[in-house]
Amino acid sequence: MKTFYIETFGCQMNVHDSEKVIGTLLERGYSQTAEPADAELILYNTCSIRDKAEQKVFSRLQQFKKESGKGKVFGVLGCVAQQEGERIFDRAPHVSLVCGSASYNKLPELLVQIESGGRRVTGLSLDTEDTFETALTRRDNPHRAYITIIEGCDKSCAYCVVPFTRGPERSRTAESIFKEARELAQMGYTEIQLLGQNVNSYRDPSPDGMDFATLLRRVGEIDGLKRVRFTTSHPRDFVKEIIDAIDGNPVLCNHVHLPVQSGSDRVLSAMQRLYTHADYMRRIEWMKRSPRRIALSTDIIVGFPGETEQDFQQTMALVHEVGYDSMFSFKYSPRPNTAALGLEGTLDENEKGRRLAILQETQRSIQIRRNAELIGSREEVMVEGYNPGTAQWIGRTSQNRTLNFTDAAGRQFGPGQYLDVLVTRSGPNSLAGEAVN
Repeated sequence: MKTFYIETFGCQMNVHDSEKVIGTLLERGYSQTAEPADAELILYNTCSIRDKAEQKVFSRLQQFKKESGKGKVFGVLGCVAQQEGERIFDRAPHVSLVCGSASYNKLPELLVQIESGGRRVTGLSLDTEDTFETALTRRDNPHRAYITIIEGCDKSCAYCVVPFTRGPERSRTAESIFKEARELAQMGYTEIQLLGQNVNSYRDPSPDGMDFATLLRRVGEIDGLKRVRFTTSHPRDFVKEIIDAIDGNPVLCNHVHLPVQSGSDRVLSAMQRLYTHADYMRRIEWMKRSPRRIALSTDIIVGFPGETEQDFQQTMALVHEVGYDSMFSFKYSPRPNTAALGLEGTLDENEKGRRLAILQETQRSIQIRRNAELIGSREEVMVEGYNPGTAQWIGRTSQNRTLNFTDAAGRQFGPGQYLDVLVTRSGPNSLAGEAVN
């Protein structure tokens, strides 16, 4: 059992977790395959934030019938593993390994148990001292890297399963974060992204007690880094000092993802979000007053139990008022153990779909307008690759926008290279332009 395949579902934290898993297995002599058919060990690193994501994992498992999965070992990692635990063995009897994100450092010994004849093994502790272990991380990108600064969440949003799958908040020491960021910069990484379920609530566990805004400033001052991003933020803990830090250092990317979930105070209260429409808009105003053009993105849930048409229209009014540059929007999905399961007023799926379609079409029109405002501007991009189908280079701006471009001089660019591009066209999801000589 020395070849493995891993498929990752979900957010950047899951992607970074998979980097840790891959590094751990490679260190132990395993080799990674690109196709599950070629692997002896098949791992699915899972997301359970919505029911659709969870069902996709079990659909993958069911694709392996008795014969096609013969001789292979299957493992479920991540949030679904933590949420469902040993119940996964009942739903997918051919699974041998169930392991949550806090136990990835124990993967080698768990696999040894399987090799020694263990039919079903689990690693489901949320209380481990090695949550932030990074020594064996295998980075997928040689220019952009993730750094986890805080794990878990102490909020109790009525719809969210994260506190049950990731556990309570545990912040990493500031010094260990700085050390990893400096090492990455020395290795040639020019962009890093600070990760956490709620980065704003970061608090250095050492006596210094450094907060997130100060940490962000300090990371942005590390030699060699050209871009620093962070995600995800909770509005309750989002302070003006974060914007002040962004304003004061161009290394800190001018993009903020600030999930609002709803524009209705009544729904926000039912969601247990701990802020009001006015509280949220106060933070938006901080960003709109910034001398830098800060791109704004968000998450919105439609069809939360009890959401009325008036509540939905209040969400739509907020969307128009803010003018988001991008958005992730979803129909409410009941999740295990969450408080929302006990709420009345479940909406019909068709009505949820109607509201989601209206929201997404509105957001599309806003993105068309917002992107068009950048035509004629000169944007710095980090090159990500080349698309031979369109004969365009692919780049990403500090605002996290995709900018596809050509070069009249016929120059060749390498991934990770930075250059200026003149924006000449735009669409709902990307920009297009010409490299500046």
